[in-house]
Amino acid sequence: MSHQLTYGEYLKVPDLLDLQKPLSNPEEHDEMLFIIIHQTYELWFKQILHEIGKLQKNLEAGQVWGAVKTMRRILTILKTLVSQIDILETMTPLEFNSFRGFLQQSSGFQSIQFRELEMICGLRSNHVMKALTGNEKEFQRLEKRAVAATLWESFIAYMKKRGYAVEDPKRHHRDGFIHDPSEQNQQVLLDLFRKDPESAHLAELFVDFDEGMMEWRYRHVKMVERTIGTKKGTGGSDGTKYLHSTLNQPVFPDLWAIRAQF
Repeated sequence: MSHQLTYGEYLKVPDLLDLQKPLSNPEEHDEMLFIIIHQTYELWFKQILHEIGKLQKNLEAGQVWGAVKTMRRILTILKTLVSQIDILETMTPLEFNSFRGFLQQSSGFQSIQFRELEMICGLRSNHVMKALTGNEKEFQRLEKRAVAATLWESFIAYMKKRGYAVEDPKRHHRDGFIHDPSEQNQQVLLDLFRKDPESAHLAELFVDFDEGMMEWRYRHVKMVERTIGTKKGTGGSDGTKYLHSTLNQPVFPDLWAIRAQF
């Protein structure tokens, strides 16, 4: 009789449940929550990157409804990421500081998958690359992302497939967001919104994504502020000072600029 695959075997549940290793001694109760929340974040980041890979293929092939469906899934995951902050905020500053010292130099700033997501959005940060120079595998992973298409470049490729006369985004900046607004593309986008409801719907989902990323950053920075105040981050980062610098930076500035022209 052949072996019947079980739920636990398929999902590697024993391995999964063995991945939580609190470092506090004696063990602090809330460290388990901290580990599980951040491991869950990394799983969701992995899924978002997986979905964006499909989204970009859909866009570059001009497949509007495949892109719409995939983007809606990404947006739902983003909402889940934001809602998880509510769970973290059940932990008081005193409870976090009871084990914070055991984290040593580890920091969410070092999340390679979130840095990949930022790069897909068009953020190229030299100081992030420098922070990872000691990890050759992760450094090469980010270098590969740095030359790959951004989401906006894939959207422009979609517009070209639909016959729109848009210009290719230019990569101007060595540090920060690399795509400047384009007045030419804004005029084409206005035409798209007026005449192409399918593409307009997709474009609005891109605005939802942009807003979702800003919401995530805002909730994250406020959670950090209420937990550690103005202290430096565990990895030596500027803590909330760095996080504040990332707020209100639109990923797709052209889609925001045209709002005033409807």
